[in-house]
Order: sequence, then C-alpha cells, then structure tokens
Amino acid sequence: MPLTMSGMGDVLAGYHAVWEFDTDSVLIRYERGIRTPKLLQALGRRRVPYEALAGVEQLPGRHGTVVLRAVPRPGADPLMDAADGQLKEGCDPYRLVLPAERDTLAEYYAERIRAELTPHGAGPAPHYLVAAPTPPSSFKAYDGKASFDGSTVAFRWFWTGASTAKWKAGDQRFAVEELSGVHWRSPDSPGGHLRLLRRGRGGGPAAGADQDPAAVVFGRGYGLVHESLPFAAAVLEAVRQRAATPAVTARVPAARPDPGGIADRIRHLGELHEAGLLTDDEFSAKKAELLAEL
Repeated sequence: MPLTMSGMGDVLAGYHAVWEFDTDSVLIRYERGIRTPKLLQALGRRRVPYEALAGVEQLPGRHGTVVLRAVPRPGADPLMDAADGQLKEGCDPYRLVLPAERDTLAEYYAERIRAELTPHGAGPAPHYLVAAPTPPSSFKAYDGKASFDGSTVAFRWFWTGASTAKWKAGDQRFAVEELSGVHWRSPDSPGGHLRLLRRGRGGGPAAGADQDPAAVVFGRGYGLVHESLPFAAAVLEAVRQRAATPAVTARVPAARPDPGGIADRIRHLGELHEAGLLTDDEFSAKKAELLAEL
C-alpha cells in the first residue's frame, strides 16, 4: 500500500479505500472485493471537500493497523445524517485503515488535512457539502418496494409482507415538497425501517412502522444497509435542497398590446387632429406614447 503520485496529488492507499488528495478536497475511492463492506462498494467514490470536515483523527487499529479517520461536520453529509451514528465501524466511509508501519505517514496526512480546515469547521455546515448517491434508486423492504426518482418517493406494497393497514391505504407516492425529513433505523437493529417524515405532522407518528403507509419495514434480508441507507441519504438531500430553495412566484408577463388596436387609435388621433380638436404638439405626444407601447 504505497504512497504514490497522480495528476491530482498524493494518493494514500488503505485496505478498503484509497484517498487522493487535491487542493480543496479528498477523493475517496472504495475498492471492490469480497472483504470490502458492501456499503463502501455501493458508494463507489466520494469527493469530500475540506470544508466538510471538522477534524481528523489518528487512532490505533486492530491486528497491527493504524486508522486515519476524517470527522465530518454536522450537516455536511446526508449519508452520515441519515445514518445518525448507527453504522458499524467497518462501514464508516471516513475511515482509512493502514498497516501500523505507516503510522508516521498517517500523522503527516492528518496534519495536512488539519491545515486545510476552515475556521468554521467545528460548527454545523450551512448546507450539504458531500453529495448523496444520485437517483433513481430503489430497494426491496420486507413489506414493499421503495423507489425514488429525484422528486417523488413511491412505496409499492407486497401482499406477502404488508399489513392490512397498508393494503387499505394502497400504494403510496410522496413528493419531496411534502416531506420534512427521513428517519432510517438500521436493519442491523430491532425494528429496522425507513420512515418518511411529512410536513405538518408534529409530535411524531403514532403508528408503528408496520402500520404507517409512510414507512417500509426491514428484516429477513430486506432493506440491507448498502441498499436502504444510500436511498435514505438521496431522499434527505433532495428534501433539504428543496427546503433551502426559496419559493419563486411565477411572473406572468404582461400581455403585449395589439398592434392593430394601436394603429386604429393613432388613426383616430389623426382624425381628431385634422378636425382641429388636437394641436400639433398634443397629436405628436399622444402618437409617441402609443408607439412606445409596441
């Protein structure tokens, strides 16, 4: 796992990922392979601006390794917001595991990242700085299929798993504008689910996820982390982007005057002028006003 050079900068290779350092960001590429966690494989690659980081840690790892871990700012990464601290250590996309003999190299890059952090790095980010996986996306939960096209989340229920309450409610569609957030509970925990939080529903849902038409239930191999978490992050990013965009009132352009009608009015002015009812100056001024409307 050597340190190499590329056109963009230094490249530091770890066991499951490669960090490529640029002037304003780190490009993290996750390797494919049976030992790489499926979540990291699903993410593929992520560009993390230094602005998105609150700090960096150098920690002792297991089995003769050292860990370099970047610490994202709150609100900088929709994936980490959706995960809400539920990811297992091995699935953390901000960890780079290196052989222990590269401890000095890890320290060097930790200092290099710290030097790039902004003065406001410890505080919450004003908006998402790391991109979520791009829609469209879909996954199978235990009681239905969830899909997201970038603007609408759809739930289609399975007759083998959906509750009577969900069957009565029917398949569901939720526009991003209707949502205030997403709650993801890991399938590795009891009661795993993905629930859409709807605007104007303060106090939280009274029904369990199995009874809520705005939620899908995980379990029995459905709603796996590498499928459901990127989905939740993509929806959350879309919700926050829509909320941050001020509503724009459509401006209806004024109707253009009818040239024929203006010509008739000018002709009428000419008749008044010939009849001596308008002076030369009055006629010229009125004619100029009408011509300016064209």
